[in-house]
Amino acid sequence: MVHTSWTGCHGIAETEYPGGNQQERVSAQNVRPGTLLMAMVLVTDGEQRAALATVRSLGRAGYQVAVTSPGGRSIAGASQFAAGEYATPDSLSEPRSFAERLASIAISTKPDVIIPITEASLLAIQERPSLWDARVPFPELPIIKKVLDKASVCQLAPEFGIAVPRQQVIAKRDDLSHLDEHGLTFPVVVKPARSVSGVATHRIRTSVTYVSQWADLVAAVEKLPAEAFPLLIQQRVVGPGTGVFLFLAEGRILARFAHRRLREKPPSGGVSVYRESVAADDCLVDKSAALLNAMGWSGVAMVEYKTDAGSGEPYLMEINGRLWGSLQLAIDAGVDFPTLLVKAALEEPAAPVTEYQLGIRSRWWWGDVDQLLARLRRSDTANNLPPGSPTRLQAVLDFMRLWRPGDRSEVLRISDMRPFLRETWQWLHGD
Repeated sequence: MVHTSWTGCHGIAETEYPGGNQQERVSAQNVRPGTLLMAMVLVTDGEQRAALATVRSLGRAGYQVAVTSPGGRSIAGASQFAAGEYATPDSLSEPRSFAERLASIAISTKPDVIIPITEASLLAIQERPSLWDARVPFPELPIIKKVLDKASVCQLAPEFGIAVPRQQVIAKRDDLSHLDEHGLTFPVVVKPARSVSGVATHRIRTSVTYVSQWADLVAAVEKLPAEAFPLLIQQRVVGPGTGVFLFLAEGRILARFAHRRLREKPPSGGVSVYRESVAADDCLVDKSAALLNAMGWSGVAMVEYKTDAGSGEPYLMEINGRLWGSLQLAIDAGVDFPTLLVKAALEEPAAPVTEYQLGIRSRWWWGDVDQLLARLRRSDTANNLPPGSPTRLQAVLDFMRLWRPGDRSEVLRISDMRPFLRETWQWLHGD
């Protein structure tokens, strides 16, 4: 059984949130006639593509699904499979207000399961376990923090035969003077140990920075806020990004999947905008599962690697202990992680899924447009592209190949058009 949170939220007063009630009336969607209603699931962060994939998956499986988002008008909330949409404060900048508003929504919707989508929402929810009467199918907070800490993960990974990039750690800004400059081989990556940093009352999201010389490294470190520390100063691994996706319960692998990144946003490496299902490397899957089990993890996780183009060695980048942005690809290929997660949380029977279709590709249209615009507007140097990257002309030609057998559109689905229309409106208006 997946480790879940069971504590109650009864007694929390219904609170007013600006625009909340009005938005709920406007955005509520009726459950389709003839649908056999099962458990209620509350999904957060409806603006995320992973939330949309989750809502569609669970809706097709017969579950009732309610959606929350900071703006109250999200792509997941626009889906025909969303029974209702609710506005919340931002879980990143206002984690406590977010949790309290979510608790009031839970009182009215009475969900059986709550699925946080982003790291910020996961932290905010698991910091307040007494608020939730529903199951939250993720580990407790200390385990989550350990798995999301890249420094801890990189320290433990070699014990399981997993390669990590050469690195030095800067615990605080003043430690920059003690960094071994001669031990660095540029270019390097400046990587905060946590993607979401800060305290329980306010957090920030951090990202990696690529630097090619010592002066740039000093400047990059000095620009970062105190919350971004500790920093990992890592060798840059050049090669394709691969992901190992697992669903673990009591040490067993209930589902597995793997994909290869074809294009990313930003082009130097980041969110995949075009990716392909590939065969999971059995050895890498076993090592990844052993690492997660050693850290006490139970539930879904993405273990991200980069395969060195020269040596072919996969290097661990990080672990995302949540549902990931490219989730729809796994579902299209035959591994329905959201439904498996909910079934496990509710102790419903579900057979392990270890086989899936290979060669299925998923394209996030507007993300792909963004990566192409970045290629056209900025030089290779400004984009931090390594030698041997596709030229601008190649990037345009790749983009213009709009379809080939095995391709799927991630957001645009003819049977569920509203999410794409809403996303298009938001992209055109810069939202």
